[in-house]
Amino acid sequence: MLYWLSKYVLAGPLMRLLARPTIEGLHHIPAHGGAILAGNHLAVADSFLVPLLLPRRVTYLAKREYFTQPGLLGWLKKMFFTGVGQVPVDRSSGSAAQAAMETAVRLLDEGKLLGIYPEGTRSPDGRLYKGKTGVARMALEADVPVIPVAVIGTEKLNPIGSRMWRPHRVRIRIGEPLDFSRYAGMAGDRFIERSMTDEIMYALMELSGQTYVDTYAASVKERAALAARDAARLPDTRAS
Repeated sequence: MLYWLSKYVLAGPLMRLLARPTIEGLHHIPAHGGAILAGNHLAVADSFLVPLLLPRRVTYLAKREYFTQPGLLGWLKKMFFTGVGQVPVDRSSGSAAQAAMETAVRLLDEGKLLGIYPEGTRSPDGRLYKGKTGVARMALEADVPVIPVAVIGTEKLNPIGSRMWRPHRVRIRIGEPLDFSRYAGMAGDRFIERSMTDEIMYALMELSGQTYVDTYAASVKERAALAARDAARLPDTRAS
């Protein structure tokens, strides 16, 4: 109930006003049954605008930290993320990653639409980065299609670090479902899963128009953070 209330009464109208979103390819979304919506990831707003424009409920796996903050603000965040269809997962270890995989497969087996960001994190600079193979493993284990969903413009609507959205038009483009049934029973084959993931990322590149970078976004962020820390340790040698 809270999901639909948020979508049509509470947050939805304001999001439509700020983003003026349009959508293409809605006919590619199946009326029933499980499917993975694999998207590019430019901003937090991605997880709100895609469900806003789809007639079916979309579930995303979200960081557990969104649900565990103490106090009134933490409770409000938990209620909000739960209300918009997000499920908390722990991604801090190998066993936690396996638990997240099992949760994803269970949701797909229940016939839900599951939103996934193969890049694993938001793009640091608007480019499209190498996808992680978890999305392929989910598709194989649950035997569901993967539908590429490209969001365009959310990095300007909701820039990294911003607390408030800024009015900017957003486009959502949905591509043809990718059928990987030819790989049935091959979950765990890293070469197959890599090939599948690359196919998904190519479809997203075509839909979004983003420049593709054959590197993981998380690695780029880690290098940037290390460089910033190193720069902060250096003495200021400029003349006074």
